[in-house]
Amino acid sequence: MFNTILFPVNRSREARQAADVAIEMVKKYQARLVVLSVVEPAEGEDANAASAEATELLNKVKATLQEVGIAAELKLAQGKPAFAICDVADEVGADLIIIGSRGMSLTDEHPEGSVSQKVINLSPCPVLVVP
Repeated sequence: MFNTILFPVNRSREARQAADVAIEMVKKYQARLVVLSVVEPAEGEDANAASAEATELLNKVKATLQEVGIAAELKLAQGKPAFAICDVADEVGADLIIIGSRGMSLTDEHPEGSVSQKVINLSPCPVLVVP
């Protein structure tokens, strides 16, 4: 049913909770897992520093997944998170996106709405939102 699962991550508590669901789904469907971190540098922020931080996060997630026997592919994208997530989902042929319900998107910096809500509206595949 689900051959390729895309799991976008950030440093939020919700992303950590969604990781448990992603692990269960990957094991249940013996799916390929693609872990994505999206870099959207704020104005004046160093893009290289933001990319280095995102790469560090991806490596930590990969190590955690290896501990439970899951090999994951890592992807790093730049741009608006919802658009980047949907672009990567299309690029990797994702059958499912698993995403936390809240992340950095509900801060004052993103008053236009949550990333998860935008992903639901734009996604080329089903989206599982983990509260």
